[in-house]
Amino acid sequence: MVNDQIARAPHYFRLASAPFDAIVSGQKTIESRLYDEKRQAIQLGDTIIFTHREDPRQTITARVVGLLRYTTFRDLFMHNDPAKFGGPSVEWLERQINEFYSIDDQQKYGVVGIEFELTLLPDHK
Repeated sequence: MVNDQIARAPHYFRLASAPFDAIVSGQKTIESRLYDEKRQAIQLGDTIIFTHREDPRQTITARVVGLLRYTTFRDLFMHNDPAKFGGPSVEWLERQINEFYSIDDQQKYGVVGIEFELTLLPDHK
């Protein structure tokens, strides 16, 4: 009972402009990552803080509402709507993600689609 009352620490993700803006616009609702030790700690209901890589003052706060586990990003993208990842097609998404994660790492750790709902958008003053 005591552990239920302790707030879990948020998870932090840095994003380039395009995916950050896609989240702000509501187009992107799933973040894809390698299911390594860091991402294995993420649970439903956890808070994620997305930080704009080029302007770290801009942040978005979200709550995890789904965890989609797959062997490879191709599998993840083929079984879900590519638009939810901020992309026009499975092939486009694969090209983008393969710049960051090797096929070997995908097969070693697996991958996760982190489905989220926004709780706080950046302040554009």
